[in-house]
Amino acid sequence: MTGNNLAIIILAAGQGTRMRSRLPKVLHPIGGRPLVGHVLTTAGRLEADHVEVVVRHERDQVVAALAEDYPDAVFIDQDEVPGTGRAVQVAVDALPADFDGDVLVLSGDCPLADADTLRSFLDAHREADAEATLMTAVVDDPTGYGRVIRDAGGGVDRVVEQKDATAEEASVSEINAGMYVFRVATLRKYLPSVGVDNAQGEMYLTDVPGLLRRDGSRVAASVVSDVTVTYGVNDRAQLAEVGRLLNRRIVRRWQLEGVTVIDPATTWIDDDATLAPDVTILPNTHILRATTIAEGAIIGPDTTLVDCEVGEDAIVRRTDATLAVIGAEATVGPFSFLRPGTVLGARGKIGAYVETKNAEIGEGSKVPHLSYVGDATIGRGVNLGASTITANYDDVNKHRTIVEDEVHTGSHTTLVAPVRLGAGAKTGAGAVVRKDVPAGSLAMSVAPQRNIEGWVEKNRAGTGAADAAARSRVAE
Repeated sequence: MTGNNLAIIILAAGQGTRMRSRLPKVLHPIGGRPLVGHVLTTAGRLEADHVEVVVRHERDQVVAALAEDYPDAVFIDQDEVPGTGRAVQVAVDALPADFDGDVLVLSGDCPLADADTLRSFLDAHREADAEATLMTAVVDDPTGYGRVIRDAGGGVDRVVEQKDATAEEASVSEINAGMYVFRVATLRKYLPSVGVDNAQGEMYLTDVPGLLRRDGSRVAASVVSDVTVTYGVNDRAQLAEVGRLLNRRIVRRWQLEGVTVIDPATTWIDDDATLAPDVTILPNTHILRATTIAEGAIIGPDTTLVDCEVGEDAIVRRTDATLAVIGAEATVGPFSFLRPGTVLGARGKIGAYVETKNAEIGEGSKVPHLSYVGDATIGRGVNLGASTITANYDDVNKHRTIVEDEVHTGSHTTLVAPVRLGAGAKTGAGAVVRKDVPAGSLAMSVAPQRNIEGWVEKNRAGTGAADAAARSRVAE
């Protein structure tokens, strides 16, 4: 059972020096969340009575990054005494005095431990009626991990850290995964007895099982079948590997939900993204943050969507979009750039080499190619000709352009905001529109063409153009 009588302590106080980063290790992102964010999300799914995060290194930065998204978490400051034992001790001291349940201890840099695995771990602890249960794994290369030393009967005798292990102990392939369940009374009793007499000079939480065994208490171990759930992050190489494993898990989940992913190896989907059945994701596509994609949409190739909403049967190709809404049956791309505030209506089109920003583009309207539409409201059935731009900035302020229904603009139209084009209006090619255009009117800015004879030969003498012009004159 989870929920009642369960506290979760997440260890996030370490500096993470091997990351070589100004950013605290637990805040490095994978899958759209910081490492510790994945642990907190999983903790939330277990419905614990208490969730505590132990912080120390860059504590203000860590708390600021997590507090809003995880309001139920309580942040506990570790003091100058180092070690996992001390981190858990200060967290246990912060629990209500009348709490008498189990304490699940997790590492803030181990984001792959999913809720189902942890539920099974808790169940194994409770079924064993143990004072403490360790999550363990058998690995080919145990270097760097604490070794689980068993007694002659196969029970857990103790955990030995790498730097304190003898050659015989170091040869053991069963490792401590860094996740534990303890009875809270056990921690309250034994943590004050944990010292710092070891190679690191730290209070090791792993000393508690040895103390329990000394007193004849039961210590259990739960061996996980999938060792990847135990993987932690200590450097950038491990960050990339764990990120890849998480992404593979996310992609597979959506494939089983009915999403076609043509090339899982080049498709990246954040954990908060939502995809409907019959969505198709083409290669080299990133679906990031809280993006939602409706049934039948085709995304990619070579597309990045960040916090976007894509409607049914829309097609988005070779596009970079952030905080944009793309309506049902709309088409976007190739080579489109949708900036925040873009809303494209149903059956609308944003075409090749088009940039949009803070623009509402109505149902069935088209911005086919080579255009910039910023700070604009575009009605229904509008067609903006090639290279139409909204000149929205006057060096001081941004201004809005309003284009009403069924307006068609000629190629190379410049709309100098603030300006309004009335319903059904049209513009001639190359028009520079500085004043409002009444409904049904044609706006033109045409000057008579003037040809200056001999200008090139006079002003560009000796050039290829001048020579060609002279030859042409002789031929005439």
